[in-house]
Amino acid sequence: MNAVPSADRSGPAPGWAVAVVACAAQFMVVLDTTIVNVALPSMREDLGLGAGGQQWVVNAYLLAFAGFLMLGGRAADLFGRRRMFTAGLVLFTAASLLGGLAPGGGLLIAARTLQGLGAAFLAPAPLALINATYEDLQARTKAIAAWGATATAAGSCGILLGGVLTDALGWRWVLFVNVPIGAVLVVVALRALPAFPGHARGRALDVTGAVLVTAALACASYGLSELETHPFAAPLTGGVLAVAVVLLVAFVLVEARTAQPLMPLRIFRSRALTLGNVAALVIGAVTTSVMFFVTLYLQRVLGYTPLQAGLAMLPLTLAIAVASLLVRRLVQAMGPRVPLALGWLLTAGGLLWQSRFSPDGSFTVDVLGPGVLLGLGLGAVVLPMTAAATSGVAAQDAGLASALMNTARQMGGGLGLAVLSAVAGTAAGAAALTHGYAKALLMATVLALVAGALALFMPRPAAAAAPPAVGGKEPGQRPAPVAAEPAE
Repeated sequence: MNAVPSADRSGPAPGWAVAVVACAAQFMVVLDTTIVNVALPSMREDLGLGAGGQQWVVNAYLLAFAGFLMLGGRAADLFGRRRMFTAGLVLFTAASLLGGLAPGGGLLIAARTLQGLGAAFLAPAPLALINATYEDLQARTKAIAAWGATATAAGSCGILLGGVLTDALGWRWVLFVNVPIGAVLVVVALRALPAFPGHARGRALDVTGAVLVTAALACASYGLSELETHPFAAPLTGGVLAVAVVLLVAFVLVEARTAQPLMPLRIFRSRALTLGNVAALVIGAVTTSVMFFVTLYLQRVLGYTPLQAGLAMLPLTLAIAVASLLVRRLVQAMGPRVPLALGWLLTAGGLLWQSRFSPDGSFTVDVLGPGVLLGLGLGAVVLPMTAAATSGVAAQDAGLASALMNTARQMGGGLGLAVLSAVAGTAAGAAALTHGYAKALLMATVLALVAGALALFMPRPAAAAAPPAVGGKEPGQRPAPVAAEPAE
């Protein structure tokens, strides 16, 4: 890969180095959305976590990541991408160490929150650095393709690696594994990434907006997760949900009035972008919940070891990767609308099949078959969702649209898991657990069908056939980045 000098860095480009660092960072961030799932039963037993506690081990990371992701992207532009990347990486690595040493569930969840915060500042910079470093279209497309493919690989490796580490060394190593990788990556990043001073003069970070939206998400997630055990009128449910609504309204008011908002409301004038982000919310809810419930079913009901559970989930993640590659030609030929609707239909079929598992189920019928169908559906959704969520916006808003899509996806994961965990309930026993997981997956089926129906209202933009790996180019402008992150 040949890199050429640009105004966005100082000194000669280090060839593949920027792309390698970007892919390594992407791998770490996505890995931690999946690696803990297989370790949850071991964490629960060792730390005395309840059903809500094990859910928050996942949700704490997702909500902090989602709430501060757009702030992290803006901070990278203002204060320097290498600086923010390194700061986020240091926080992420330190939080991983803290979580691995946690003596109780409270500290573990706090560490996962800090991990999510670190990921929010770590994740946006690599793609921006790729776009700034590689001005040649072919070189940049290769780098972005490698960056995107890394996410799919990390999703697959997270499930398997979580099983291997939990079986061989204990659950704490699903967090400790980030420490040596993060330490090496910090050193490499400081040496390999181009310096970029940022454009902070006369511009400000919308910290208030980020805090409000994160607090609203956390309150909504907590209130929804408590609906199974507390009535709606109780302070822990209705009261917390009311606070979430107030915080969300305050966030919208702040965004409407501030000079430099975290999320300019004008961007939602695009119907394609709005519906694409609805799809991102649903795919986040579905993928996170499926990973959560199926790995629990495998271990707590069928008695699989963590390693066996990780291996059993591989067909799902591999099917996602295969479908993500195959759907590209369909999107180029037809635009995002029809592939998106078909992908959701396949996803709903896989979820419906998966919801029919039983306490004495078999791997072939209750895991492999529905897992492959579900993976094909989710993989078929990713590319058209990205195309829709990043289309119909001005060139200067392409980065914002990309960040918004990834934020919606992480938010969907956190809120979706809270809702579906409440649907699943907290009953004990193999039959009761399976029944609860089946109810949650049936609700996910409804979400997929609704998302598929909404996809039919997608407009047909003139540029719909363009692949979303690199944004559109206006005369005299460089192509804008598009963060196409495959499903985990």
